[in-house]
Amino acid sequence: MKPVLFLCAFLLALALRPAWAGAQKEEELSANVASAMSRSISDVNAPRLVFANPQEGVYWLAEMSSRLEKRIPDPWMRERLLTAIQYESVRAGLDPQMVLGLIQVESGFKKYAISGAGARGLMQVMPFWVRQIGTPQHNLFDLTLNLRYGCTILRHYLDMERGNLYRALGRYNGSLGKPEYPNLVIGAWKRQWAWTPPPMVQLAADSMPHQP
Repeated sequence: MKPVLFLCAFLLALALRPAWAGAQKEEELSANVASAMSRSISDVNAPRLVFANPQEGVYWLAEMSSRLEKRIPDPWMRERLLTAIQYESVRAGLDPQMVLGLIQVESGFKKYAISGAGARGLMQVMPFWVRQIGTPQHNLFDLTLNLRYGCTILRHYLDMERGNLYRALGRYNGSLGKPEYPNLVIGAWKRQWAWTPPPMVQLAADSMPHQP
């Protein structure tokens, strides 16, 4: 291979290399679990911000977009990605800030990242999940679909571990029992993505009438 071609190939591989990607372990799912996960994956609703107070969503999107700007310069792509992350996280009962930390560690926000084990996309989903809970037409490089799979899988691991996030993250990365990966995700979550609504937004939310 010519030196220039070799350099180009090396740089492409470096660009696609995930930050800390592992590989979920393929395990047999019970019929009930597989059916529930499959229904979750089949959701056809378009992503949207899910906040009790719409103004909080506006502040959240603006703040997260500013933090993500260096990694994703295009404003439209940032808004699309963040909206999908927030929607899929809440839908799966996950903290969106934690999911942002996981994506940072797993793929570095690279949509087309591929790990050495074959995990794909933003949340580094292993292809065997398509066979277990999806359909052959599912493309794990699709932004929304990858997030839907990733959040559904992490929710499954959290349920397996009875809410123990540390162990669920270990399962997600295929490194159960080792501290490095959970510590990295939780660290990224707390350092890079932690967020509290501005007082004026929180006050407005608290003053809204509660439904009986």
